[in-house]
Amino acid sequence: MKGNTSYASSYTAYPHRESGTFSISPHRFQPRSHSALRRRHQLMQRLCVLGGLSLVILVLIFPSWRAAILGTLSFGLLSSADEFQLDTVRYYDLSNFQGTARGWEREERVLLCTPLRDAAPHLPMFFSHLRNFTYPHHLIDLAFLVSDSKDDTLSLLMKMLNDLQNDSDPKKHYGEISVIEKDFGQKVNQDVESRHGFAAQASRRKLMAQARNWLLSATLRPTHSWVYWRDADVETAPFTILEDLMRHNKDVIVPNIWRPLPDWLGGEQPYDLNSWQESETALALADTLDEDAVIVEGYAEYATWRPHLAYLRDPYGDPDMEMEIDGVGGVSILAKARVFRSGVHFPAFSFEKHAETEAFGKMAKRMKFSVVGLPHYTIWHLYEPSLDDIRHMEEMERERKAREAEEKGKAEEGKLGQEQFKDPAGQWKKDSLAIEFLKKMNEDMLGATKREGTAGAGDGQQ
Repeated sequence: MKGNTSYASSYTAYPHRESGTFSISPHRFQPRSHSALRRRHQLMQRLCVLGGLSLVILVLIFPSWRAAILGTLSFGLLSSADEFQLDTVRYYDLSNFQGTARGWEREERVLLCTPLRDAAPHLPMFFSHLRNFTYPHHLIDLAFLVSDSKDDTLSLLMKMLNDLQNDSDPKKHYGEISVIEKDFGQKVNQDVESRHGFAAQASRRKLMAQARNWLLSATLRPTHSWVYWRDADVETAPFTILEDLMRHNKDVIVPNIWRPLPDWLGGEQPYDLNSWQESETALALADTLDEDAVIVEGYAEYATWRPHLAYLRDPYGDPDMEMEIDGVGGVSILAKARVFRSGVHFPAFSFEKHAETEAFGKMAKRMKFSVVGLPHYTIWHLYEPSLDDIRHMEEMERERKAREAEEKGKAEEGKLGQEQFKDPAGQWKKDSLAIEFLKKMNEDMLGATKREGTAGAGDGQQ
């Protein structure tokens, strides 16, 4: 038997040359089977296809990853990296600023717009709301337009902004702040009677629309995902209002607006009647009006019979319940920035017989954007008494003073009576003396009468 070891199958463990010497030549080993190589290639192909599909799905689901993924796959040739840009060139992928339901988690920027006119009395209240917003302040840019003001709105605004940005708590600081001053020749006074008088509505709304458009066009940046319009005279509102409205992920959304009233007026009242659903009656009315006419809600001159968001409020209703609307009020509007970038604005002319915010809602609906209101999510506008309210309050004040004077007189009379009857014995003595005095006077008068009669008789006899 030869010196090499053999397996039971009679094959040698190591090949030998014919001369018996040990050989390790490569061609003596058995090649790997073709079926194993084929399976390995198929597995690699499947993994590559699966990875590619996953990458495409991620790009579709998360548009914000698109720039990073394309930049990586193209070795930076398609990216917006600084080394491939000039210092004066800025690249923005607007697909990253569409607005989502969780904007505070995705660090989406909000532009907060507030038009101001003779608003100095309301600014302290407005800034108290700003300080308490729960949406991250560094993600909110503030924009103010001061127009046609006769008071110290501008100077007070600058002071309060300076105090806000220098707050010891850095979480209170806001992002970019823009203050714009522009007059539009608004002649309507700011008192409640003038502002809400029917005769002034059309011209007033058109000028307000111009102010909103100026403010928006001057301050909207490519990095803004949302635009929030907020009046300065909102008295009470949840600090979470941005998150609450944003969570619905609608293109345009408004809350319900009410106002508190004195008890003698009922305690509360719907305020903003500009958020409504369209009605057949209103459409028929619009067909009868001139092309420049502007329909305004809440006035007997235009009976539209529209369902108003304000009148559908249930204090115990679901605050997340949505209602599709056509017109919107301007007290508090949250809209995605892409709505404005698409061309929707606040018409300063008659658009479908409406202007300003109501026409804005109509235009957004015309361009297929979602416009909704929350009938049971309520914020409260400041109560401003009308002239009738003031006259009524003055009359109530006069009546109150008259009642107080009457009650005071009765109290004094009662006090005097109590003092008179406080000592019964003393009072009896006084009464007895008075009676004796009157009795004596009566006797004296009778005696004098008799004497005069006797004297007269004597004269006759003579």
